[in-house]
Amino acid sequence: MHQRHSDSPDHTPRRHVLGHAVRATLLIGLISGAGTLHAQDAAGGDAAEASKAKDLEGITVTGSRIRRVDVETANPVVTLDRAAIEATGKATLGDLVQELPSIAGNATNPNTNNGGGTGASTVSLRGLGEKRTLVLVNGIRLAYNDVNAIPANMIDRIEVLSDGASAIYGSDAIGGVVNFILRDHFDGVQISSDFGTSKRSDGNRRNFSLTAGHTGKDYGVIAGLSYSDIDAVSADARNYSKDALYLIDGAPVKQGSSATPTGSVNFNDGSAASKALAGTNGCSRVTLNPGVTGATGPGDFHCYTGSDSYNYQPYNLLQTPQKRTNAFLLGHYKFNDYVQAYVNSYFSKTKSSSVIAPIPIFANGDNFLASASSYYNPFGVDFGTDRGTGTSTNDLNTRLTVLGNRRYQYNTYNLQVNPGLRGSFGDSSWQWDTSINYGRVRQDSINYGFLDYAKFNQAVGPSFMDTDGTVRCGTAGNAIAGCTPLNIFNINDPSGLSNLQSMVVNPSVGSVYTVKQLEANANGDLFDLPAGTVSLATGLSYRKESTSTSADPLWTADENGLCGVIEYCASTLAGRFNVKEAYAETLIPLLANLPGVRSLNLTVGTRWSDYSTVGSSTNSKVSLEWRPVEDLLLRGTVSEVFRAPNTSELYAGVAGDAATVNDPCNGYTGGHDVACANVPTDGSYRQADGQISGKASGSEVAGYQLKPETGRSYDIGLVYDPHWLEGLSFSVDSWKINLKDTISTVSAQTVLNQCYANPSSAFCALIHRNGNGTINYVAEPTVNLGKLWAAGTDFAATYRLPETRYGRFTASLNGTYMKRYDINPDTTDPSSVVIHNAGIFTYSYGNFPRWRALGTLNWSRGDWSASWRLRYVGRSQIGNADLRQGLSADYDQAGVERKIGAYVYHNVQVGYNVESWHTKLELGVDNLTDKQPPLYYANNTTNANTDVATYDLLGRFYWMRATVSF
Repeated sequence: MHQRHSDSPDHTPRRHVLGHAVRATLLIGLISGAGTLHAQDAAGGDAAEASKAKDLEGITVTGSRIRRVDVETANPVVTLDRAAIEATGKATLGDLVQELPSIAGNATNPNTNNGGGTGASTVSLRGLGEKRTLVLVNGIRLAYNDVNAIPANMIDRIEVLSDGASAIYGSDAIGGVVNFILRDHFDGVQISSDFGTSKRSDGNRRNFSLTAGHTGKDYGVIAGLSYSDIDAVSADARNYSKDALYLIDGAPVKQGSSATPTGSVNFNDGSAASKALAGTNGCSRVTLNPGVTGATGPGDFHCYTGSDSYNYQPYNLLQTPQKRTNAFLLGHYKFNDYVQAYVNSYFSKTKSSSVIAPIPIFANGDNFLASASSYYNPFGVDFGTDRGTGTSTNDLNTRLTVLGNRRYQYNTYNLQVNPGLRGSFGDSSWQWDTSINYGRVRQDSINYGFLDYAKFNQAVGPSFMDTDGTVRCGTAGNAIAGCTPLNIFNINDPSGLSNLQSMVVNPSVGSVYTVKQLEANANGDLFDLPAGTVSLATGLSYRKESTSTSADPLWTADENGLCGVIEYCASTLAGRFNVKEAYAETLIPLLANLPGVRSLNLTVGTRWSDYSTVGSSTNSKVSLEWRPVEDLLLRGTVSEVFRAPNTSELYAGVAGDAATVNDPCNGYTGGHDVACANVPTDGSYRQADGQISGKASGSEVAGYQLKPETGRSYDIGLVYDPHWLEGLSFSVDSWKINLKDTISTVSAQTVLNQCYANPSSAFCALIHRNGNGTINYVAEPTVNLGKLWAAGTDFAATYRLPETRYGRFTASLNGTYMKRYDINPDTTDPSSVVIHNAGIFTYSYGNFPRWRALGTLNWSRGDWSASWRLRYVGRSQIGNADLRQGLSADYDQAGVERKIGAYVYHNVQVGYNVESWHTKLELGVDNLTDKQPPLYYANNTTNANTDVATYDLLGRFYWMRATVSF
């Protein structure tokens, strides 16, 4: 049962002031407009025709529902038209959008192998995360946040609003909105095909698209198909990623996982027997000598060093393979001058996969017990965790290389259909639109190369030599039928291969997400003021979202995050909610044609949302546009923003996670007994691996009652179009976003850092260490975490030079400066450490360089065209000298900062239009200088020793395309 909140506790008095003011203004406008609409209907002749002509000129720009003649409004919008999209030569829309300077943080893309592999690309405006960026298609919510699922050949342009827009679009539009505008007219047939390959002849891509359309007097239809095939690239194919590199004591070291094929045996539970074994061997950690077969003895092991670690990198991918098929159908039919029907529909099927190294086994982390009474145990002490009592003993890590790599195969099906009716109220200025939005996303995955936990646990438990010379599971007189003992101390011995293979399982997971929405909108003019016409946009909507996930029982975690398959688990999920919404927005011209005031316009809007899960919320905005002279626009917006929890955040069960952390208890000598429970105080402790077991879950499983995150968005800026230099335009916008009660899955690093700083922190209960101090797992529930503050400045400039005999040149530059990105994970804790992300990379939040920019220079002359794109990623750093941050670039030293220099990527393209063949040929080179990504090291990242969300991974890439039109 979900508790409803009719009065949100988040509405501070200041919030009420803005909301009441906006609602009062809108109410006046609505009352005034009641008679005005009738008067417009009754008007005839020239007045009606003039109004109709004016309506034809009006358009809506993302960020407002009001039709405007002005393209430049209070909304800071970046537009990418179809020509700009095609000139980039990008294989997917995700590749294109993620280059924008306003994108930062941890957005997913096909280079995300470990933790990705679905082929998806998401958008994280301001680095606020994909869940705080609303993706629209023709103003309608996209069912699946993967923008690669949108067929590129149906897109006319992309509008990116980098401002909070909850008052206009509802939940999720905190960082901004990305709106993909569809083509509405196309006549003929167009076929396009391209091929690309890297300088090293890998990462090949093949794309094909077919678009056909016809426009008649009263109708239009456009249909298309496209197919994309992108090859995998192994991490072994690049020098920067072929080895697992750690930064240790200031030097890069090839040091992989302690889960090695020869095993890592650690006598560290503090017992007398373990101490004696460490003394006998001359070290506390040993590994098997090469070439040993069969049962082992203590003399078959040598002291473990970093050179014995396992290099898992060659088995990972820099680019995950994917095959994608898209289809779309767009159409409209005009019944008469006042009513038109339309339908926008598209479908995509994506087949993709990720591949990672063979399964590692951690006796304590995976919660199994290699028994001291096992026939194959040469040391006579327990290793791992007794699941019955929870008692932890010595560490034993190994890796099942004989079973080959783990593979995650995904099939994703995305269908979205949006039929509707639109028209006008007679000859008035008022237009209306009603539509249905149905979206369904199904994803099926098969996970190869895992083990049945129960069978494995039995096989490494007590065993004995029977009287017939057969080694059996169990104890004498109490043998376990159907079980064959496993020699975990020599697990890759060929004699045990068939036994391991009998335990292999390939569990599957299936999920379905649906959205059903009914929406009705209307907009038009209310009445005239001396400065202009007051306009209104208003609407209602009802939306229902539901999610369900089914998984093999062996692949499903229990309440402790433990599962029947060693290492990772999936979650079961089933839940739904509905939301009813109403909004109104009005444009009020205040002054016009006065000295120092060419125009002064006020826009106010408000939206009421009522969720079946978290209650109601009202969010408003106020915008002001002032033109002191024709060439200059000054603008500002204050918006209330919010985000309601989605179905995954609410209902997800426990699922396994491999989190990358830097344990603050490394080198521990005392003083933090809660965060470092059971850790030796002699300074000898070191976290064995950069990755630990995390247990993520939704809020209900964790016992939390989520509420919406709320806040304010501020934007103030200017646009200047000097009449004395035709073709030049530039803008500057400063922005700030403040959020509270942020909905977030708590990262394992945050849990460790916050508990280390305050032993009374609520985060301490989420840490689970073994009896020897090593991390068993860290719980990562979804909660309302704390506060977030982000601020920065955007700038843009475009100059279209006059055409000369040398052709036409157009230059543009877009950039972002990140001034602030701070997070307070726990505002209830006075000692909570505020995390400063601006200018820094962290595993938990991603990369936030202070400066990012994208510059383009386009040229055309006759049938020839060319473009040069320059992408700038500013300086960043790993680690923080402030020890309270718990961030260090070094694996072995606290508070180490490592500077990362700025990066510049150059992409060039040239095209030629063969008019007689109705064909355009294009050639392009991305990353012209073959720049390799910077090293971030495996102790700071999960994939490829670098930040795969920010930098180019493949190096120089060549592509060519041919487009034929009929």
